[in-house]
Amino acid sequence: MKYLSRSSIYAAILIIAIAVVGGHAQEAYRISAPYAYKNLTIFLIHGKNETSKTNIVTLQEAMKMQILRVYETSDVNELQVENISKQFDVFIQSGDIVKGGKQDRVLAISIIIPARSGRVSIEAYCVESGRWEKRKNEDARQFSSSEERIVSKDLKVAANGARSQQEVWSKVAEAQKKLSSNVGVDVTANASGTSLQLALENGKVAASADEYVKKLSNLTAGKTDVIGYAFAINGEINSADIYVSNDLFKKLWPRMLKAAAVEALAEGDRGGNKASPNPASVEAFLTDAEKGKAKERPTSERSKVVTRESNGTAVFEARDKSDLVVHRNYVKVN
Repeated sequence: MKYLSRSSIYAAILIIAIAVVGGHAQEAYRISAPYAYKNLTIFLIHGKNETSKTNIVTLQEAMKMQILRVYETSDVNELQVENISKQFDVFIQSGDIVKGGKQDRVLAISIIIPARSGRVSIEAYCVESGRWEKRKNEDARQFSSSEERIVSKDLKVAANGARSQQEVWSKVAEAQKKLSSNVGVDVTANASGTSLQLALENGKVAASADEYVKKLSNLTAGKTDVIGYAFAINGEINSADIYVSNDLFKKLWPRMLKAAAVEALAEGDRGGNKASPNPASVEAFLTDAEKGKAKERPTSERSKVVTRESNGTAVFEARDKSDLVVHRNYVKVN
């Protein structure tokens, strides 16, 4: 791992205040110096915990523990989830991919599913066109795992902002094409050539992304106030995620870093032609999004999404029924 040039100037953490719309107090975030490997640059976002709950597990953890069931509904854009645990709440993040059913899907909202939830409908998009039947030994009625995430800002915008199934399919095909070009092999799988999930399972993709992960995964070690991160690829700020607590961030960090690494891999290393991003540019990226007019949309009886867009930057804010902001996803949309 290496620090970017002039990193000593930014070694002192930059403090930024972001106004939260809707009567909430300002929230102070602190942005770390940049860390870089090849064409990927990471910034850690420090702040306070907004909840002390430690019983929240991720979708990936919950499916491994077999406490969350994800049901096929035969509606491409809707699934049902059920938390059967007596003690754990489950955090589902927009962009999580579930594998199986009649088609692999990406879940389109961030939401906490409480213990003993009963069945809850959740918005989804297909990330595999064409298949509408059982695949090999999988169960067409349920989904078996959630190991991967969508891997481009264009896909995030398509799923969250454009809300278009056709656009999601288009961006999946584009991501597959870019990955194939940059890893030197065709990443589409014989079992289903349109599946993003199976493309991400490709051995060459996984091995190449792991190089980034090994260099950058320890950035958060010993840091108990990190609640999010931002990243840039080839000198251009891409996106950022901020969570309700350090505990939740730590659980999600390995998957989020891997997804950023795969996106960096897909974009290819175009060399140092652009100015290196710094904490000030991350500050501008976050604050620009917050200037937009808020658009609120209920996503279930227990949650809603508040969207703002300004100066080519969007923020998707997931709130629970108490209006607590569980997750913010910032995306550069152009």
